[in-house]
Order: sequence, then C-alpha cells, then structure tokens
Amino acid sequence: MTSATTTPLRQRMIEDMTIRQFGSKTQHDYVRVVADFARFLGRSPDQAEPEDLRRYQLRLAADGASPAKMNAAVSALRFFFKVTLARQGFGERLATVRKEDRLPEVLSPEEVALLLHCAPSLKHKAALSVAYGCGLRVSEIVHLKVADIDSARMLVRVEQGKGRKDRYVMLSPELLELLRAWWRMARPKGWLFPGRDPGQPITPRQLNRALKVAAASAGLDKPVSMHTLRHCFATHLLERKTDVRVIQALLGHKKLDTTARYTRVAIKTLGAVQSPLTHLRSPQP
Repeated sequence: MTSATTTPLRQRMIEDMTIRQFGSKTQHDYVRVVADFARFLGRSPDQAEPEDLRRYQLRLAADGASPAKMNAAVSALRFFFKVTLARQGFGERLATVRKEDRLPEVLSPEEVALLLHCAPSLKHKAALSVAYGCGLRVSEIVHLKVADIDSARMLVRVEQGKGRKDRYVMLSPELLELLRAWWRMARPKGWLFPGRDPGQPITPRQLNRALKVAAASAGLDKPVSMHTLRHCFATHLLERKTDVRVIQALLGHKKLDTTARYTRVAIKTLGAVQSPLTHLRSPQP
C-alpha cells in the first residue's frame, strides 16, 4: 500500500491496529504484508477477489516462504479484510500451514558457563546472564530498568512482557553480584543496559551480535541465539525437578503445553526414567 490511491487504506489499517493496541512491530509487519499483496495484485488490495488470495499464497509457497512467514501473511490479510475492509469471511479462505515441531537447541550447564565466561564485555556478560539466570526473552532484557531489580526481595520485575503481562522472576545472589559490578562500572540511570545512546536501551541485534562473538570464542559448535539461553533456563530447571507449572509462570507462558515441550529435551530427566523392559522377569521353566 504505497501509492497515493492506497494511502487512506494504509492509514485506516494503522488506526484499526492502534485502537486494538497492537505493538509497533506487529503494525509494521501487517502493513508490509498488505503492501506486498498489493504489489502482487498490481492494483489496490480492496479490489481483490477470492482467487487472488489463493494465487498470492501459491506465489509465497513457490518462493519458499517458511510456515511462519506463510501464517504471518494469513494473520495480516485476515485482519485487513475482516477489520479494515469489513469483508466478513473473505480472509477465511486463506490456508494456514502446519509448522514443523522441532525441539529447541539446548546447551549443557558447562557450555553455558563457558559461553558467559567468553562474553565480550561485563555489560554483555550481565545481559546474557539475565537471559539464562531468569529465562527472559531478549525483548524483555533490553527493556529492563535499574528500578526493576529488587534486591530486598531478590526478584526481577518484568514489566509488560509478551501478552502485555507483568511478572516477577527470581534473582540469584550470583546474578545480583554481577549486576552490581556492572552498575558500579557504568552507573546506568534508567535503562539497565543502555545502548550507544544512553537515553535508549541496547537493541536485541546488539545482544545477539555479542552472543555470536561469545559462542565463537567459546568454540561452541551448536547454533546459539538469545532464545537458546531461555531454552536452557527452562530445561535445566526441569532437570533439577522444578515443577513445570512454576517454570510456566517464570517464563510467562500462557499455555502449559508451551512449557511442557521442554520435557522432551530434559536429558537428565529422561535418562533417569527406567524402561519397563528393566522390570520384566524371565518366565520360569
């Protein structure tokens, strides 16, 4: 939706998303999808016919779009047609794609320790330690404020995490000491981990870049991302027999099923389960 004829539609769609308090990233992604659909059509998207939706999905599939990208396009176009254009049921013709059910990559505790040791700076070590020690998403880490660290109650306040929900997570003595060392060195005011502009927080991209440097320095041969540390947090807690519902609350998961997937990668827990074959007795002659 980039031409003069589609600008009012774009503005109306943005207003519809603003009313529903969609995040800025969601708004940007939805507008981008509809703009791509308009380019595919070669005309204003409000003139689309049902067959146009099918042809657009075929184009995405032919281009090798991932299931996540296909489904993101479905969400954006359904919103556009149902809400902005009030064409009820029109977007329902779009097909969603089943995602591959892949297990998350998990590091051993020893590999996590080595990774944190190889962080390129104290600031990055502290931020990566929050990811592993508290199980926070990278978007939650970058928006932490100094005031969110409650040393009296040994808690970290996560304000407006995913789903617009506040929650608390535990603060270990080791992490508190590391955060104090970082505070004594940098004296941050406001954002716990400020970016190059002290008035703005560090970006997820900057943290991911620091993580890649640490992983390379540690010689890890596994794919590692910031979310890997969150996976490790959940998996290692499960292996220490922490109740899965407690882990669900710490991670801020809405559904228990989302947390329960970590039981499939908790190697120590799985290894401790005895096979029923062990308890069989040979028939007596």
